[in-house]
Amino acid sequence: MFASIGLIALAMLVAPAFAQRMSARAAWLLALAPLAAFTFFLSQLPEIAGGGVLTESFSWVPALGVALAFRLDGLSMLFALLITGIGALIVLYSGAYLHGHPHLGRFYAYLLGFMASMLGLVLADDLIAMFVFWELTSVSSFLLIAFEHDKAVSRRAALQALLITGGGGLALLAGLILVGVAGGSWQFSGLSAQALAAHAAYPAILALVLIGAFTKSAQLPFHLWLPNAMAAPTPVSAYLHSATMVKAGVYLLARLNPALGGSTSWSAILITVGAATALVGAVLAIRQTDLKRVLAYTTVTVLGQLTML
Repeated sequence: MFASIGLIALAMLVAPAFAQRMSARAAWLLALAPLAAFTFFLSQLPEIAGGGVLTESFSWVPALGVALAFRLDGLSMLFALLITGIGALIVLYSGAYLHGHPHLGRFYAYLLGFMASMLGLVLADDLIAMFVFWELTSVSSFLLIAFEHDKAVSRRAALQALLITGGGGLALLAGLILVGVAGGSWQFSGLSAQALAAHAAYPAILALVLIGAFTKSAQLPFHLWLPNAMAAPTPVSAYLHSATMVKAGVYLLARLNPALGGSTSWSAILITVGAATALVGAVLAIRQTDLKRVLAYTTVTVLGQLTML
């Protein structure tokens, strides 16, 4: 798993040179990195489908007990296949869509950097490591949305997305620290649902974690950044804002559901906010005449449905 993330990160580093020297062929070579990662995860599917779990851990900050711990189970497998499989196709699509663009190499680097960050996010078992990857997706998405930085609308949309998701990230960090303290573990797999439910800080944990997840997955009242982010080039919209980044909040809710999902408050908030988001997204989608904004609001609707479910 660490090698898969590292391979995509390596492709990010060489992308500008490849694009400069190989032009149209660079996309095919760079797409091999996510394709190789996709093949690896696919090869683990029989074991994971049989109930097995694959783990890797590397010491990172021993003094604080922070490790680069990765865990591949059914949930992270689903997202890893989406990120790498769709990611390989998006790299090829980017090469055709932005053919001849003077900064195509930079775009590849931003895109692959986001891909590595998103893959690390869904594979991370350590709370702090997951948060680092979470913030890296926000930074790389800012660079991608603002790729056409000569346009004021792109700069404004990128800044709005960064402020909303970054602000939610600060709330999430506080929530994850409380989760680690109250849950008796700094790894998702070791959290105690009973200890969290009985802790006095449970309402604060719930509020902080849900704010972080809602900002990332464009739930009410934080949904405004997603339609505006469609100012980005279409490969960015297809990958970040329809397939992967906006699912990070949904992933986090699913990952924390066994630990935090035993209360009435958890269910009531998710059902209410998810249903309201789905309804508002559907109504606003009907009013749109631009195809990308229709896609944006229907994505908001689907994210609301996933949160509700």
